[in-house]
Amino acid sequence: MPAPRPLDPAAVGDHIDRLYRAAWALCGTREDAEDLVQETYARVLAKPRLLTHDDDVGYLVQALRNTFRSQLRTASRRPRTEAFEQDAEPVDRRSATRPDEAVAAREVFDRIASLPEAFRDVLVAVDVAGLSYGETAALVGAKEATVTSRLYRARARVARDLAPGMDRGPAGVLERG
Repeated sequence: MPAPRPLDPAAVGDHIDRLYRAAWALCGTREDAEDLVQETYARVLAKPRLLTHDDDVGYLVQALRNTFRSQLRTASRRPRTEAFEQDAEPVDRRSATRPDEAVAAREVFDRIASLPEAFRDVLVAVDVAGLSYGETAALVGAKEATVTSRLYRARARVARDLAPGMDRGPAGVLERG
């Protein structure tokens, strides 16, 4: 095993896009994802961190997931309030010229956020954050075969939810039912 090395605070910002996408998939909204990434960075950078692997992104995704779970536990102990409904959503400048892509991304992230935790965690780690199956297995504490199985099922659920009225044909391909 390699000797522990300190996490370089200057290089942590290089992974913000991947963490933001992972956070959006976990939370389901852009605003909550931004808050989650900010809180994760605040916690990680609050004190020096030693890493035993060469994988900064894996460590940051684990920290993001732990922060998310901690926020869920904290929120479950607080009284629930109802938010005011707002018809207008803030404009995402990055997709302002491609509104159809923004709508599609929002739908996909909503579906991912609604998955059961075990499926959501592997889908976020592999497809959103770009971790390998091995890194994801270590992250979620499961075997690679379990990650493969959960990832397949998570993708199938998202695809099924995004394509209502479609059935799986004999070859497993979505077909109009």
